[in-house]
Amino acid sequence: MARGDLTDEQWALLEPLLPVRKKVGRPATWTRRQLIDGIRFRVRTGVPWRDVPERYGPWGRVYDLFRRWQRDGTWQRVSDRLHALGEAKDVITWAPVVGADVNRVRRRIAPARHRTGIDGNRLAVSPPSR
Repeated sequence: MARGDLTDEQWALLEPLLPVRKKVGRPATWTRRQLIDGIRFRVRTGVPWRDVPERYGPWGRVYDLFRRWQRDGTWQRVSDRLHALGEAKDVITWAPVVGADVNRVRRRIAPARHRTGIDGNRLAVSPPSR
């Protein structure tokens, strides 16, 4: 087990929340725990999918599981259940936080309608060259 991988206690909590696997076809070469640890490694470090270490399985298989569960809503259901468990055990507390950062961000994201100079007057803006 590498640093940052799921502990046995964490896996025991997470495993019952995952969808039931259909036992059809060949037996799995890579365990779900390895693949999920690979997904967690990629999310934690931000490396490209192709750079996920081999100990977690082939990068394509790790990505396939991540994307499939993202599309069918599995990650959201697991997150909701973990939040509910945390609230039931009083591990998670919610506190409303209101700040002025939202207005600042919204203003900066909005596209500028025109450019102004230091004195506040409009500047002539030429179209971008090709």
